[in-house]
Amino acid sequence: MSIRTFQTHTPTIHKTAYVDSTALVIGQVTMGADSSIWPMSVVRGDINTIIIGERTNIQDGSILHVSHDGEYSPGGASMTIGNDVTVGHSVVLHACTLMDCCLIGIGSVILDHAVIHKHAMIGAGSLVTNGKELEGGYLWMGRPAKKVRKLSEKEIKYLSYSANHYVKVKQMHGNAEN
Repeated sequence: MSIRTFQTHTPTIHKTAYVDSTALVIGQVTMGADSSIWPMSVVRGDINTIIIGERTNIQDGSILHVSHDGEYSPGGASMTIGNDVTVGHSVVLHACTLMDCCLIGIGSVILDHAVIHKHAMIGAGSLVTNGKELEGGYLWMGRPAKKVRKLSEKEIKYLSYSANHYVKVKQMHGNAEN
């Protein structure tokens, strides 16, 4: 596992979290209990902060980054990911906010200042553009993402199930790498 300090910032990773040996975590990153970062993912908090809640999984090949404070982005833009969030394979998250119990489908891209509310499901390959706010309780799909339909109770329950499943998978991999 590669956990690197950037300048004076060292990632803070909860003792029960799992970071795969091929993942990279840099700088101003905080990772909560029972969360996991899977192979070939990059969580780069070099120029702003990234906060990952509890029981959240960042799956293989995903990239998380933020925006710096500058002339074109006063104050920059950090990233906050809530609890019980599933981020699918090869997802790009850039300086956005994901509330609790969301699922971000494989290959999706979510850009600066976008907000994904609790119990939202983003379909595979979707694009959430800068500043877009997506209401919870719905399936969103497309490029750009559009509201498709209300989630069923079973689908809403699945959001927590998915997060808890990855806690179990994390435990099967063990904490030997942490």
